[in-house]
Amino acid sequence: MFDALINKLKNDTYITLETTPGHAAKFTPVIDKIEALDLHKMVDGFSTTDNPLAKLKFNALFGARLLQKRFNKPVIATMSMRDRNKIALQSDLLGANEFDVRAILALTGDPANISDQPNAKGVFETDSTLLLEIISAFNAGMDYAAKPFNERPEHIYPFAVVNSYAKNPKTLQKKMQKKIKHGAIGIITQPLYDIENAKQLLELKEQANKECCSEDKSAELILGMFPITKLRTAQFLSSHVPGINVPPCWLDKLREAHAKGVEEEYKVGFELSKKLFDDLKALHPKIHLMTANQFSIAKEILV
Repeated sequence: MFDALINKLKNDTYITLETTPGHAAKFTPVIDKIEALDLHKMVDGFSTTDNPLAKLKFNALFGARLLQKRFNKPVIATMSMRDRNKIALQSDLLGANEFDVRAILALTGDPANISDQPNAKGVFETDSTLLLEIISAFNAGMDYAAKPFNERPEHIYPFAVVNSYAKNPKTLQKKMQKKIKHGAIGIITQPLYDIENAKQLLELKEQANKECCSEDKSAELILGMFPITKLRTAQFLSSHVPGINVPPCWLDKLREAHAKGVEEEYKVGFELSKKLFDDLKALHPKIHLMTANQFSIAKEILV
């Protein structure tokens, strides 16, 4: 299952769909929506998010297991440094390993002070590179303290993230290099909204791979894409989410459409998003689609 996904990442078209577990005791209703829309037939795999914005949600590892069991397709489960120390990280990896949850997206995580849980405190032993180092140790048959396991874990496939935009692009290259050196095989960008931005990121990735100077230390770039169908969403991403750049032309077109009504706003936003997706796919057909569980939009984008 995972070998096929990695082969597609390296040699073919590769499309994954993000899912966000809800504030609920069951993840199955989300999976049911995916199946009802036949989305599992349109993508190569999925991801599950880990308490984004420090808001309490269904566990990402269990969600990944449920998705894999239903569709027999690989799922990249997110693990955040915010909520676990190195003991908990390793314990979760061991438990997930026996259930064949073996693609892991390492994140530092959003700050705990924005959580919806009173007085929540972040762990943050360090950033996401610690988790990448732990995964490298597991893949060598030992824990982070270099103690060999009685039974070696099945191979784990580590992924990482990077911002899609920075005033100084070299900072993005350095962050890519750091994550590649720590073992990431796939680097997913934050959502991007400009084809030239995508070209620049691909160049930075190529340079980062060269700087790492090792055939076994290289990564593929996966372009993040989040469709925008509302002016409010575009304004929020542009003003409040670091590392994302929404071009002024998008804001202008959505502002004009918004003045004409909800239907026109959606129409213009979807057309912009669909064209971007098609352009990205033509440029570099390795895309991670994020829709905040608006799966009907995902289907419209993918068909």
